[in-house]
Amino acid sequence: MTRRRLSRRAAAGGGLIALGLAILVALAGVWSYAGPGPRAMSGEATAVVLERGAGVRQIADTLKTAGVISSAGLFAVAARLTGAAAELKAGEYEVKSGASMASVLGDIRAGRVVRRLVTIPEGWTSGMALDAVNAYPVLTGTAVEPPEGSLLPDSYEVQRGEDREAVIRRMQAARDKLLAELWAARQPGLPIATPQEAVTLASIVEKETGVASERPRVAAIFVNRLRAGMALQSDPTIIYGITKGRPLGRGIRASELAADSPWNSYKATGLPPGPIANPGREALAAVLNPPKTDELYFVADGTGGHAFARTYEEHEKNVARWRRIERERAAGAGGSR
Repeated sequence: MTRRRLSRRAAAGGGLIALGLAILVALAGVWSYAGPGPRAMSGEATAVVLERGAGVRQIADTLKTAGVISSAGLFAVAARLTGAAAELKAGEYEVKSGASMASVLGDIRAGRVVRRLVTIPEGWTSGMALDAVNAYPVLTGTAVEPPEGSLLPDSYEVQRGEDREAVIRRMQAARDKLLAELWAARQPGLPIATPQEAVTLASIVEKETGVASERPRVAAIFVNRLRAGMALQSDPTIIYGITKGRPLGRGIRASELAADSPWNSYKATGLPPGPIANPGREALAAVLNPPKTDELYFVADGTGGHAFARTYEEHEKNVARWRRIERERAAGAGGSR
């Protein structure tokens, strides 16, 4: 056998080996990409936060450091080859233990972020909202109590590591935006001079009824009372003056009804010094565009709602009916012990 033939065979053999190695590398890459990924270091999933503005390589390095992919380089190559590189979305992701690199890339491309919501119900005081924000575990920093009535009750999406003060500012910005829109479209001739007065009255409406459909009617009654120079006579204002809106845990005492306090809307006419809670969209809208009515009174009706009246005589009948319901309930509770 000549040397030339031997060299040709050697070259062919080397080529086959190189091809075989290339195939093995490709198969390993496919397996690393599509097969099971690393197990979570603890628990059933790993939380990973991808920063806004991060490039493909930075995202890949973050995922590799978190232990959810086996190769940052392979992830970056796969992102470019699949066209996902320009579509990767920031946010917090929860990667299940053993998830394939393909599924991790797919989730980030689709933006399947963890949704974390801080919910502030209508009628909560700013102190109660502050407690909820400061207690939310994935947020950072410590917020201070914002002014009463300055927040818009809603559910707000937050991210792990977000500053608590920034979350409060978003709630305030949402309130300011909505209030500006409603104020600009307000009903003419209202006895409300400023947007802050609208918030104050809306907060009283919010605390007076838990029935959404009653808000416009209650708002109209308070507007009518303001026009007539009548006292608003709202129990929640008295409670706010005592506890800053926290549950009183008892009935209002006669001495508190007789007290000289700017929050005592049974004695002081006009609006109290400021809001007593954070009113929601519907309460604000009801105050700034109340229905036309000549009603002036309302009292609980025993069903969770209220009975409304135009005259004091009608109101007295409704009050008597409510007192009778209270007595019957008290008698029933006593007999069941």
